[in-house]
Order: sequence, then C-alpha cells, then structure tokens
Amino acid sequence: MLPKISKITELKENTSTVRLFDNLSQFPHSFLIDNELEYLKNKLEKENDCTIYRHPNLLFFNKVKEEKEKHLQKEAARKAGSKLFDLLKTEKIKSVQLLNFSKYELMLPFIEGLLLSGYSFSKYKKEKDEFDLDEILISDKKTNTSQTEELKFLTQAVFYARNLVNEPLSFLTATKFSEEIERLGEKAGFSVEVFNKKKIESLKMGGLLAVNKGSIDPPTFNILEWKPENAKNKEPVVLVGKGIVFDTGGLSLKPTPKSMDYMKCDMAGGAVAAATIYAVAKNKLPVHVLALIPATDNRPDGNAYVPGDVITMFDGTTVEIKNTDAEGRLILADALSYAKKYSPKLVIDIATLTGSAEIIAGSHAIVGMGNSKENLQKLKKTGEETYERIIEVPLWEEYSKPLESTIADLNNLGGREAQTTIAGKFLEHFTDFNWIHLDAAGVSFNFEKYNYRPVGGTGFGTRLLYNFLKKLN
Repeated sequence: MLPKISKITELKENTSTVRLFDNLSQFPHSFLIDNELEYLKNKLEKENDCTIYRHPNLLFFNKVKEEKEKHLQKEAARKAGSKLFDLLKTEKIKSVQLLNFSKYELMLPFIEGLLLSGYSFSKYKKEKDEFDLDEILISDKKTNTSQTEELKFLTQAVFYARNLVNEPLSFLTATKFSEEIERLGEKAGFSVEVFNKKKIESLKMGGLLAVNKGSIDPPTFNILEWKPENAKNKEPVVLVGKGIVFDTGGLSLKPTPKSMDYMKCDMAGGAVAAATIYAVAKNKLPVHVLALIPATDNRPDGNAYVPGDVITMFDGTTVEIKNTDAEGRLILADALSYAKKYSPKLVIDIATLTGSAEIIAGSHAIVGMGNSKENLQKLKKTGEETYERIIEVPLWEEYSKPLESTIADLNNLGGREAQTTIAGKFLEHFTDFNWIHLDAAGVSFNFEKYNYRPVGGTGFGTRLLYNFLKKLN
C-alpha cells in the first residue's frame, strides 16, 4: 500500500523530519542541542546524510551534492530516499515530514526513491512483511499535488510489474497472465483484447505456436490499448513485450542454478509493457499507445519443437530452429509483424532476450538498438533522467550473416559471439517501421537488494517507457 502524500504549511510536532539542503546555514539550528549540532557537522564532513534519533522519531539530514550532470544529482536523491525508507522500516516509523531548503528541485526524486523502496512480495510467506509507510507530509513550494499523484500511479505501475515477475508459473500461466492484464485494464481504463489458441492458429502465428508446442497450457496474445480523444499522435506508439511465463529452454534445456531456476522472470518485458500502459492510462497522458504481449511457457515435451524444425512465421518467413532456447525472438517476431497493421509511429520491444546482454551491461543498464536513431537518442536521454539507462549497440549488416540458413529464410540462433546484436538483427527482419529493441536480461531480476530496487522483479523499464511517452511529440 502506498502512503498518503499531503502538502503542509506548518511542521507537525513529534514527527520524524527530513531536511534537504545545500549547506547548514539554510535553516535554523535552534531545534538541535549543542552535541547534536556538533555531531551533524562532523558527520556531514565525510558523508552526505546524517540521522539523529529522538525516540520514537528521527531527524534525517541530506546534504545535496553539486553535480554538473543533473541526472546524477537526482539519482543521489533517490538513493537518499531509499536509505530513509530503510531507517523508517527498522524503527517502525509510519509518518514522516519532508522539508526542502535546497535550491535544487530534488524533492520528487527523493520521494520517488522513498516510494519505490516500499515494495515487498510476501504473498507466499506465513510471516508477512507488514510494514507500510502511512503518511508523507511535504513542505516544498516547488512540489505540487499533481506531481505527487502522478508519481504514486507510476510507482504503483512499477509494483504491478514486480508482482507479475515474482509470481511463479504455478500461478502465472499464460492464461492467468492475460487475466491479470485484464484486471489492470479495468483499474486504469484501457482496453484489453485476448486472442486464445484457436485465434492464434487462425492467424498462423508460427513462432508463438511452435514455442507453445511443448506446453500443456495454451498460449495467449494480448492487445492493450489506450486511445484518449485528445491524443497528440495520429499514429500509435506500439510496445511489444516478451511474455514467456517460464523458460526451461525447451529441448535445448537450460542448466541450473542461476539459469532455469529463476526463469519465471522471462515475461518481465510483457509485465513492463502492461505496467507502462497502466501508468499512462491512470495519469491520462494524451498519447495513443498499444501493447502487444505474446505469452506462453517454453517446456520440453514429447510434442515440443526441436532443433532442425522449420516453422513459418506470421508474416510468412520460414525459420530453421537451431536452438529451442532462442524462443523469445520467435514470439516477438510474430508480434512485430502483427504491429504493422497499426501503421505505427514507433514500435519499442522490450524483452529478457539474451544472456549476453547481462554480460554487456550487468545489472545496471538495458542494451538497446534499432533503426530510429532520433527516437533512440531521446530514449537514452530519458534513461539517464530516470536512471534506467541504455547502452546502445550497432546493428551492422555483418551481424545478419550468421542468421542465414541453407533450408529456410533464416535460422533462429546465429553464432555465439555478439548474440545480443544477432538477436536484434533477427527481429529487425520483421520490421518495416521505426523500431527500437531493448534487451533487459540483466536488469529485470535482482538476486540482492540494490537501493530502491528489491530482490526479485525490479520493474526496470516501466519508468523509462512512461517518461519517454510523456514527452512524446
């Protein structure tokens, strides 16, 4: 549950208080006794924040660093907000008031870090994580209620993405994934259409159907749409999200540990696409946006597709299967081909696609590529502002050579080297529109907490895509 956020004109007594400032002279010190003030001064010589405990409350001081790059300053504020949340949780403090004395507009990113840190997933635990921050009070002329309401809806969207990623296959089959997406649509007011297996077969989506052959559960193809009357774009932006609800690798079986054992996260791209539409709709952005999410699990079975098979994709392209663990690109290719019917302004796909993306970027960035340089540069700039950053790699023609097949139009694997880019070249074949591909394999799931990003699903990419769409022109 997210806290209530309110503006105040006077401080409340006996309430934990936060002060953001550039130097100590910006606010009176009369509320501090001599040894507290001395402690504060000494602490801030070495660190940027200091906490003074006055049981049952605390005083938290954050000294803002002057940074030439403003996005680094904002991220420092988010990290400070995250640190504050951990302190409040430890002390079981449920109400806090925030004061901004700094000349910089950092209250919103500070609150963002505070809110994003409040996530927990205790659904399957006997002992629940029951701490929730109840109330945030703000004294800051530069921050208004509409900004904090927008931030709360965006944070809730990130939490939904995290929830979906954290759900196991025993709950989140492709069909259940579609039901959860429909529930989000009802909450936010966007439309959802779900194609069942019979409809998918009639459309001849060969990639999605091939991956699903080893499953006992049917696939789904989800179409989400937010189309307000005041939309500023005539042609829609289309998000495409990979929805592999669990990936064993198929007959090209993955090893364990730290490979197959956390592959419930292989639908993180689909979760982020759905969460982004939710945030856009809840905040009523004047943009026409769709999301296409093909969904299935990828399992070995007597009828599963095998290396050496040749399948026919939605657009008629034939593909020789070299590896059944290169399945994400198959279902994304069908969705990218389907996106052509909307004559889109831009298509952005997001997927946990290749392990080599994690090798390139680690857990700190998405690997991005595409044919729309102007839009990719704008997205990279948004990535810096949200600190959901993008490392760009080129789509040189040489990378398409390994995808050649002697018996089909393409093969689905290519070579071992440059696999992230080769996967992008495979997807590029199915596009004839402005397109960006985001490989989020390294950032979608954490094995340990990192500031405001928790263990498990991170929702990484939701804030990136939302803020990009907000600035769409």
